[in-house]
Amino acid sequence: MNYELSKEVRAGKVVNLSLGVSVVDAYLKFIKYRCRHNTWLSYFHDLRVFLNIVQKPVTEVTPRDVLHFIEQERELPIMKQRRNGQNQPSLGVSARTIRRRLSAISGFYEYLRIFSDAAPKANPVPRGLAVRSPFRTNVFTNDGVKPLIKIPSTLPSPLDEQEIMEFLSSLRTQRDKAIVLIMLLGGLRRSEVVSLTLRDIDFGKRVVVVRDGKGGQQRVAAVAGEAFQVLLRYLNKERPPSSSAHLFLVLKGPHRGQPLSAAALDTIIKYHRKQADTPGVRCHRLRHTCLTRLRQAGMSLEALQAQAGHKSITSTRIYLHLCPRELQEEYLRVSHQLINSHLREEPHNE
Repeated sequence: MNYELSKEVRAGKVVNLSLGVSVVDAYLKFIKYRCRHNTWLSYFHDLRVFLNIVQKPVTEVTPRDVLHFIEQERELPIMKQRRNGQNQPSLGVSARTIRRRLSAISGFYEYLRIFSDAAPKANPVPRGLAVRSPFRTNVFTNDGVKPLIKIPSTLPSPLDEQEIMEFLSSLRTQRDKAIVLIMLLGGLRRSEVVSLTLRDIDFGKRVVVVRDGKGGQQRVAAVAGEAFQVLLRYLNKERPPSSSAHLFLVLKGPHRGQPLSAAALDTIIKYHRKQADTPGVRCHRLRHTCLTRLRQAGMSLEALQAQAGHKSITSTRIYLHLCPRELQEEYLRVSHQLINSHLREEPHNE
């Protein structure tokens, strides 16, 4: 059986989704207002992919089926877009995508265990694989588990100045320039920018209030004055009359005056990336460029964490590695202190 996604769209936004499986639809209705909109959409897609591969009633799925799903995902031939803008064949979806899908599947079965009488006795998604005991040969223990999917550690790469200037020069509207500058100078995510409303902008303090951050977190982010100057020109000259409180609206066409969607922003970035011949420009790389530059300028990790909206400072520490000169200088300063302290305390031989 092939499960197809049916959706209802209002004012350019998806408001209802269905897979035609009652327990799956009930679960996704349950989480609709308990997570961010993009997460809700992703979970629908992930569960559809899982059910189409497993081809079993949801109550009959076993851990063996989950492992089979992982194998199928790793071996699926797909086309991936490289940073040079070209599509190249690749084997398997990314480890991050598989891990996200396993999270969606696991959450669904936890929901069934609590709310459904027809739920399986245990969640079929294993927490991980048992590890060998360090003290006894051929004995496995549950004291620690290896993850089913190992995510490689990758460092985001910031954009160089030339690439940024060429891309900015290709933008034709004040709206698009304001969006890019808010990501580049404030470090906001794509979804956070398109979710901004008029009341979230404080021109006096030069800050924006992010009310729909990742993980449902809210924060206040500082943004340089250059972005506010462009934003004012957009509000005074370009923003169409609208009853919508959203800051960034569609400027022309049948959807004029409606909120700009994340998908529409992707289309804008993709178009100007091609026009400017800057294949490396992505929304998230604009954010990484901002946070890297702030760290290079001396912003503390705690302040950078607040600016970025990271729940854990572990996520912020990657910017130490993106700024090797500053990390080396800090290391040399501390190491010299340790050496000098050791020399002062070392007793003299008589």
